[in-house]
Amino acid sequence: MAKETTAFRCRECGATAPRWEGRCHACGDWNTLVEESRRPPSAPHEPSARPIPVAEVPLASGTARPTHIDELDRVLGGGLVPGSVTLLGGEPGIGKSTLLLQALTSLARSGARCLLVCGEESAAQVRLRAERLHAIVPNLWLVADPEVQGVVAHVQELEPDILAVDSVQTLTDIDLPAAPGSVSQVTGCTHRLVRLAKERAMAAVLVGHVTKEGALAGPRVLEHAVDTVLSFDGDRHHALRLLRALKHRFGATGELGLFEMGETGLAAVTDPAALLLADRQHGTPGCVVTPVLEGERPLLVEVQGLVSTIDPEVKVSAVRSAQGLDPKRLALILAVLDARAKVSLYGAHVYASAVGGVRVSEPATDLAIALALVSTHHKQPLPDDVIACGEVGLAGEVRQVPGIGRRLQEAARLGFARAVVPESTPDTVRGIELLRVHSVSHAIQVTSLNRSADN
Repeated sequence: MAKETTAFRCRECGATAPRWEGRCHACGDWNTLVEESRRPPSAPHEPSARPIPVAEVPLASGTARPTHIDELDRVLGGGLVPGSVTLLGGEPGIGKSTLLLQALTSLARSGARCLLVCGEESAAQVRLRAERLHAIVPNLWLVADPEVQGVVAHVQELEPDILAVDSVQTLTDIDLPAAPGSVSQVTGCTHRLVRLAKERAMAAVLVGHVTKEGALAGPRVLEHAVDTVLSFDGDRHHALRLLRALKHRFGATGELGLFEMGETGLAAVTDPAALLLADRQHGTPGCVVTPVLEGERPLLVEVQGLVSTIDPEVKVSAVRSAQGLDPKRLALILAVLDARAKVSLYGAHVYASAVGGVRVSEPATDLAIALALVSTHHKQPLPDDVIACGEVGLAGEVRQVPGIGRRLQEAARLGFARAVVPESTPDTVRGIELLRVHSVSHAIQVTSLNRSADN
């Protein structure tokens, strides 16, 4: 009989090594290898299923069960599918537990029996949150049990329609000789819950932790094992929260859900412009509105730039700050402005921000960032009814972006009259004038930002 052996597995990427190493050979992280036992393979056994022709495979019964939270159902493609497993990830304090509790409350009110397994909080603590969210409903059950064997027993006894676990990193399998939260524990517990959900046609929602880089904590196999991966993010200093589907086997991944965090929980945002552009300062240099695409949903976001001249007598390094924007894109735009548009900002502190707590990384905001910096540098504001959209290349050209039609339609709907866009933009949207430009310097001329207000 083969003996058990030990190996060392990385907590971050799941790679294994025969002995302990200070640095993981796969992902490069330090002090992430933990010891675990490896059992020998079992003897061959009879398979549990037989191959059948694809045309004879019976279709799964049951349709998606709506949560009756419109923004959540939008991302899920209608609701939770029986037998599906959804992984919900997000930074600490962003509102994952609040969103989960509100969804379970809504489902329970519609007649579904819901079981919430509390791993990070006691049942009494969850009860206090439920009272604050007005989530005291008969069909919602709570249990604080850190062992996956106990969770299976509770499911067999209660037979819920929805199982929620907050969080999967706190579960332990007593049959696994590994520490709680280790790669083998998280993987083993997840696979056991996935099998349980499939066997009982029960929808399951697992809350997951994220790393400091914003990625889901644990091995990649965790994301592969589930059917849907949701990312819940936003700036904790702002009320806006964004829900995205990074993976979805039962629908599209291009939808975006918007929520606003308040004293009584999360509220769906049906009109994002009313929230993102509510406190916009008109006639202020350095402010440009740009349409961004979050999945398939167009949003109008205000990009702000600020240029502060450095006193030559003060020996300090220039600051480059990007909040809600990609710092690498900001550095590229500054280089293009200097080399192609003769606007040098290297002797000044440069700040750029996407207002409202939105994080924007797509290149379609390049032109708006460039115009915002030139606007504040020349102290010359853009007209309030103008938006800008386009990718800036290293040659200074303004390139086309995907979904330009949807972006312009949203801008026209909100009353913007003119749009600075790439030269190849088709004239397919009514109600908005297109100011076509071929380069950054051309865009500066078209918007009259090529002269300073002091001149």
